[in-house]
Amino acid sequence: MNNTYCVIMAGGLGSRFWPLSRTAKPKQFMDILGTGRTFMQQTYERFSRLIPKENFLVVTNVRYRDLVLEQIPELGEEQVLLEPLRRNTAPCLAYALHKIRLKNPEAKIIVTPSDHLILKEEEFVSQLKNGLAFLDVKERLLTLGIKPSRPETRYGYIQVKKKKEFNDLDNLYKVKTFTEKPDVEMAKIFIETGEFYWNSGIFISSVGCFMKAFDEHLPEISQTFLKGEHLLDTPNEEAFIKKAYSECQAISIDYGIMEKATNVYVLTADFGWSDLGTWGSLYENKAKDEAGNLIEGDNILTYDVRNCIVNISGEKAAVIQGLDGYIVAESNETLMICRLEDEDQIKKFVTDVRIKKGDSLV
Repeated sequence: MNNTYCVIMAGGLGSRFWPLSRTAKPKQFMDILGTGRTFMQQTYERFSRLIPKENFLVVTNVRYRDLVLEQIPELGEEQVLLEPLRRNTAPCLAYALHKIRLKNPEAKIIVTPSDHLILKEEEFVSQLKNGLAFLDVKERLLTLGIKPSRPETRYGYIQVKKKKEFNDLDNLYKVKTFTEKPDVEMAKIFIETGEFYWNSGIFISSVGCFMKAFDEHLPEISQTFLKGEHLLDTPNEEAFIKKAYSECQAISIDYGIMEKATNVYVLTADFGWSDLGTWGSLYENKAKDEAGNLIEGDNILTYDVRNCIVNISGEKAAVIQGLDGYIVAESNETLMICRLEDEDQIKKFVTDVRIKKGDSLV
């Protein structure tokens, strides 16, 4: 697999996990599941079963450089690409693409978020191998889709078209459409049709195919990085990247490329995937007590509390009575109490706290 590279996107803030996830240390750098390994470390270890350590790149915000190197000491400093501004995932991929092309223009690349849960790692690695084998034969954009188990409104969906015949696989399809985060009624319809899968946000293709997609669908980003490619891996790289990011629009790979391209395929599978992006998704994926509560903390007493998430850090004590279906989360001197069904408002809470109380609390 020396011709395969992995790009880990690790620049997000994880604001939907506030106040546990903060700007200073977002959730990808935390052990939220209590496994002894952070999401970032688990992501690296998962892909290192397939890819040599020298073929990894982590793209993250400049302020998280030391966190990445501390958590993944196998990486060299040159493997951590530092973004001066947050511009979503398309500029992130463009930066990594041009770095990889200078080293290996024939490379295949797996692009992955840094903060997802995957329970069935053997099946996951098996599907990655199937995908890479497909790309050996066909120049395509490929993603991984997960069979939905419920009408989830927090995920993007992939609608499949006809099945693709390849190596006796029964789970490779041509993509018909991408749909972002439907309402619950539309999500129910998606489930009923049997044509829709959750979008994992993991993308696989060759350097050349990714480059063509940028040229066709995001030409301004493509040209911005192309004109400065000769400055990469030189002392002028940092200055060029600052300028490039100031010129790039903020847009995702999904919106910018995948929704527009006509040569996108999907491998559908069930490998125990969850985008652990919210308190609700954490609640779904961890064991609860007999009252349906997910309790994290050593000094918590509950009375008539049901179906709640309670996360109180350190030695702090908490006594909670009479709640049903709430999030009670405390971290770094900040307490949030919110109905679990209203967790979509957490991003608004973070914005309001930043405006009214300053950046130190977020």
